[in-house]
Amino acid sequence: MNKTLAFSIAMPFALALGGFSSAAMAADGAGMFVRAEAGNSDIEVDGADGSDTAFSLRGGYYFNSTIAIEGFYSNLGEDSDDGVSAEIDGFGLGVTGKRNFIDPHHGFYISGRAGVIRATTDVSVSGVGSADDSSTEPYFGVGIGYDFSPTFGMGLNYDFIKAEAFDVDVDVRTLTLGVEARF
Repeated sequence: MNKTLAFSIAMPFALALGGFSSAAMAADGAGMFVRAEAGNSDIEVDGADGSDTAFSLRGGYYFNSTIAIEGFYSNLGEDSDDGVSAEIDGFGLGVTGKRNFIDPHHGFYISGRAGVIRATTDVSVSGVGSADDSSTEPYFGVGIGYDFSPTFGMGLNYDFIKAEAFDVDVDVRTLTLGVEARF
């Protein structure tokens, strides 16, 4: 009973605080964000290439309406051929920049991002076994999109990641559609 009473008293304060943070976000563009992206990946391993579905979950903090820091997890896809399969995923940290054409966090925008990703490549050979290798490499990306409000937007992103697995170069290019919530 006491928990219900405490919850009913605290709830209006939490809602009010959420309203103030949305108002602050609208005023200067600063605040936290989460973004989910899904799309296509093109994986090239030592000249051979394939494509698969990629997805990413990102989160971070906008210092103002144009500059943010982000952390993320990305599953970059899997490619298989003749009993050999390779799956690539990774965790990363980077900086993103965005320029809206109308107002901060409203209307059409262009964006760019760069940072490092700790990419892990799992290779499996049918009947033999599997192994994995990791490398920390840079990533770069550009995007276009539309912010429907100071707290919600959608964008199309193109990213390039160059990794190394088992002393072999791995290039991954992704084209994803993302949704972003800011608070």
